[in-house]
Amino acid sequence: MGSADAERALAVAKLVENDVAGIDINMGCPKEYSTKGGMGAALLSDPDKIECILSTLVKGICKPVTCKIRILSSLEDTIRLVKRIEKTGVAAIAVHGRKKEERPQHPVHCEVIKAISEAVTIPVIANGGSHDFIKEYTDIEAFQQATGASSVMIARAAMWNPSIFRREGLCPLKEVMQAYIKYAVRYDNHYTNTKYCLCQMLREQLESTEGKKLHAAQSTQEICEVFEMGHFYEETTAILEAKKVLKAKTQDDDDQMEDTDVIKMSVRFDKRDYPPQITPKMYLLEWCRKEKHPQPVYETVQRSLDKLFCSVVTVAEQKYRSTLWDKSKKLAEQAAAIVCLRTLGLPEGKLNEGENHLINKRKRENQELLNNKEHEDDLLVEAAHKRAHVTERTSDFSSTEVPR
Repeated sequence: MGSADAERALAVAKLVENDVAGIDINMGCPKEYSTKGGMGAALLSDPDKIECILSTLVKGICKPVTCKIRILSSLEDTIRLVKRIEKTGVAAIAVHGRKKEERPQHPVHCEVIKAISEAVTIPVIANGGSHDFIKEYTDIEAFQQATGASSVMIARAAMWNPSIFRREGLCPLKEVMQAYIKYAVRYDNHYTNTKYCLCQMLREQLESTEGKKLHAAQSTQEICEVFEMGHFYEETTAILEAKKVLKAKTQDDDDQMEDTDVIKMSVRFDKRDYPPQITPKMYLLEWCRKEKHPQPVYETVQRSLDKLFCSVVTVAEQKYRSTLWDKSKKLAEQAAAIVCLRTLGLPEGKLNEGENHLINKRKRENQELLNNKEHEDDLLVEAAHKRAHVTERTSDFSSTEVPR
């Protein structure tokens, strides 16, 4: 973050603190767009403001606060400043080993970074070694040892060849550039940014035939053609275009379900939350019968892209649906019923809702069926006895001799 005001810095930090791992204040940028607002390297001449900004942030947010500085004109002034920074409670300090008026072509002052590392107890992050030290992975450790720092920050060397972080050594530059171009095409990076990054990778080769073609390129397609990737560009953009068409079709499907009168919630039906054979649809139907409303009406559509379902239920002339699409029509309808029940403040039959009247009702119905069955069985037994008795008497009559 670039800032020249403690309260504004805190306000911004609070906006993002739940989405970041930490807040770092840039106190080393020498560019005019930063210094003219009192930010960046301009802060180095105002230690009181530095202390105020950092102390306010450390006390005001729960995430770690760090800062990055450049070295001052004398070692004594630099040590005095970093000790003052340490007292604010920052978690670490990054040091670019050059003065604010120095540029990359000037040598990095490793001895000053080392003196800082020895003067404070918080971690020191060494920066500025790309030009003089860091040409491959093993050089990172060499720079760390030369500065006595806890860790190393790399900017330009990583931009020149991102495989600087590869323990096995640098990848050929052409491979790195082609891999970067593939990312740029797949994620629709603006060609001007892609071109800038590739020019940084080419560096001294910008005057080559390939470099001149890159400099003249005015689109992502032309950039691809420079690096013999025209076929990749055509193939990839065709796939991306097809995805856009599918996305538009999906949006059309979603639009079918859009209605300003529909009450929506993000819910799904999970049968593990309900007793066996009890569902939200059953509860909703029971409530509608009790309130003498028409039976719930479900309208379900299937999305063509992923074959998922969404259902809208109409109850008492009001529509309800879940914003989540489900893998089956039944699940989508249950989700719509849940939205309706929750909107109306009605129980939906979940296990954690206590006594379940539908379960009790089912038990009563089952008991009645059982009682009826037992009664029917008794009647059948009684009828069988009667038939047997009649048969027996008939048999007796048949075997009796009639007197003459």
